[in-house]
Amino acid sequence: MSAVVLRDAHWRDIPAMARLERAAFPEDPWPEATFWAELAQRPRRSYVVAVTDGSEDPDHLLGQAGLDLAGDVADIMTVAVDAAARGRGVGARLLDALHARALASGADSVMLEVRADNGAALGLYRRHGYRPVRTRPGYYRSTGAPPVDALVLRKELVGHE
Repeated sequence: MSAVVLRDAHWRDIPAMARLERAAFPEDPWPEATFWAELAQRPRRSYVVAVTDGSEDPDHLLGQAGLDLAGDVADIMTVAVDAAARGRGVGARLLDALHARALASGADSVMLEVRADNGAALGLYRRHGYRPVRTRPGYYRSTGAPPVDALVLRKELVGHE
């Protein structure tokens, strides 16, 4: 199995990021324009992608994650892992990279929001020390599907690494 490498997201990654987003979150994916807007907000926004070491294929990402660095609390904007790469630690590596970036920017904690029905993501976040803060009832709404709650989670970074 080839090694996974993390690197900063580039403009040329945006089409692949949007494809991964659609595959990972078919109920409510971000459009490509959102990724353009997110990367345009650097350095406040920080995005990392996971690729196979030595891969020359710019169209395939194993994972991606983004962070809003806005003070003492950083917000995770998105974490997505390709279905074929799940269970290989890609999500954990992406989270660790975001935590390191948040600490480097001066953040004491990190917050995120996750669908209550996303069991895999909830397990990952719990294993990384995230704790529930509150629930937003019926926050996620998709056409033809019942609303799904959003869970707001927080991880303390300082003194709890």
